[in-house]
Amino acid sequence: MLVLITYDVNTEDGQGRGRLRKVARQCVNYGKRVQNSVFECILDAGQCKLLKAQLLGIIDQEKDSLRFYYLGNQYKNKIEHYGIKDTYDQEGVLIL
Repeated sequence: MLVLITYDVNTEDGQGRGRLRKVARQCVNYGKRVQNSVFECILDAGQCKLLKAQLLGIIDQEKDSLRFYYLGNQYKNKIEHYGIKDTYDQEGVLIL
């Protein structure tokens, strides 16, 4: 399923900047950054549960915000993209 993860981490102090880096690092492990604090991730239920637990362990719920949008398996007809940053096939072949 496609899960859109967005976050807003308070970076007014060094701890916040550290949390921001940790959240981004975890999200990069599971998906692709499509905007500064927005990731598209193809996850199964187990991966989703694990990533959610990891991110909730990082953020400060008194200062930060974390959102998960579950777009499901039929996500391709739910996404429209305009402007820079070409779209990509989430489930396509990855060439390194």
